[in-house]
Amino acid sequence: MAIRVLLMARELNLGGSERQMTQTALFLDRSKFEALVGCFLPAGMRGDELTAAGIPVVRFPVHSYKSAAAVRGARELARYIRSEKIDIVHTFDYPLNVFAVPVAHWFTKAITVSSQRSHRELVPAGYRRVLRWSERRADAIVVNCRFLERHMVEDEGVDPAVLRVCFNGIDLDFFSPAVERRAGPLTIGTMSGLHRWKGVDTLLAAFALVRDIHTQMKLLVVGSGTMLESLKQQAKELGIAERVTFEPATARVPEMLRRMDIFVLPSLSEALSNALMEAMACGCCAAASNVGGNPELVREGETGLLFEAGDAHGLAAALRRLIENAGLRAQFANDGLA
Repeated sequence: MAIRVLLMARELNLGGSERQMTQTALFLDRSKFEALVGCFLPAGMRGDELTAAGIPVVRFPVHSYKSAAAVRGARELARYIRSEKIDIVHTFDYPLNVFAVPVAHWFTKAITVSSQRSHRELVPAGYRRVLRWSERRADAIVVNCRFLERHMVEDEGVDPAVLRVCFNGIDLDFFSPAVERRAGPLTIGTMSGLHRWKGVDTLLAAFALVRDIHTQMKLLVVGSGTMLESLKQQAKELGIAERVTFEPATARVPEMLRRMDIFVLPSLSEALSNALMEAMACGCCAAASNVGGNPELVREGETGLLFEAGDAHGLAAALRRLIENAGLRAQFANDGLA
């Protein structure tokens, strides 16, 4: 009999954790596992993918842990786990780590697995103490890079025996280089949520410093988020607005990445970046901030270049090397595929 696994995330939309959870559900060995998916918010794009693949999606409509809906949701979750004979509950983000792990631990016989997929500094302060408490109820905690493994042990006091390092995976049939080399001007790009910690303002400042190397060179920023308007204003103030294209978050990820010659990940905080992995798999030359799990993907001077987070001049120096040396770009892009 297949092991029944309930995978859970707050929402089923465009985020990296949601994508990894969806891929896990889709690619689990169905001769050994049966995947089911739970969420808080109405199913989005990832929910449609899961439903199309015949994977059940159930919603537990919890909007606040301080509401009656949270109590009802906890009861519904416990009943669901018991009635569906769930063997493993695996949560993929901190809202579900806090909610589902204790419920499954106390009221069911399911094995509980939580995830930590970013540095704790990005978790709202109000969650951190509760998150540490809920982690002590988990049978295992999955982290997606060696950096997070060290962070959880050294900074959060987690028992190393509980941790499991499971690097993010991607579908190399879907994320692959273009068949033919793209024509057109040299394009530098990034793809991320447009939030402060993603450091896109650093990329804009660096692009302004190197814009005169090639007068036709473009910057492509793909993503949505709270900083969109301020980034557009920054581009105007830097005099590069006509050279910068902003595209909203999209499911057409490979198509967008194949428009970029150089992919930049300027994050101030990062774990193992899906976007960076996908860009390298699509044949982009990579430059990334020297934080978190980025050095586990980009080996300085071998598969790309690293720069200090928030350092526009350091990023500009890296970009200058890549812009002026097409052979180096090709070497890094090729070695990054290995």
